[in-house]
Amino acid sequence: QVQLVESGGGTVQPGGSLRLSCAGSGFTFRYYVMKWYRQSPGKEREYVAGVTIDGGRKSYAESVKGRFTISRDNVRKTVYLQMNALKLEDTAVYYCKAEGQGTNIEYWGQGTQVTVSS
Repeated sequence: QVQLVESGGGTVQPGGSLRLSCAGSGFTFRYYVMKWYRQSPGKEREYVAGVTIDGGRKSYAESVKGRFTISRDNVRKTVYLQMNALKLEDTAVYYCKAEGQGTNIEYWGQGTQVTVSS
């Protein structure tokens, strides 16, 4: 059974930090591009960051560049999102996604809530 389980969400003040984790199981994690998305109430789900299968290349949405860092550990089958200098507008449910390289296979996690509030 394929699972992507996010954790690490919570409530933090503006300027604070959180580290999200997404653990994969039931599929060959190291062959999947891993991405983070987020969705705020009333808005469409948006891309946040992505990392290639070997962790060698990373990409970020302009809104999070310089503040967020994506990384992965293929031994632990986990992808991380380190979020620093959080802003009110970063409040959202954060989802991880696995995309099979060269395929149209994709899996989504259930999401974890991040709330930035003063």
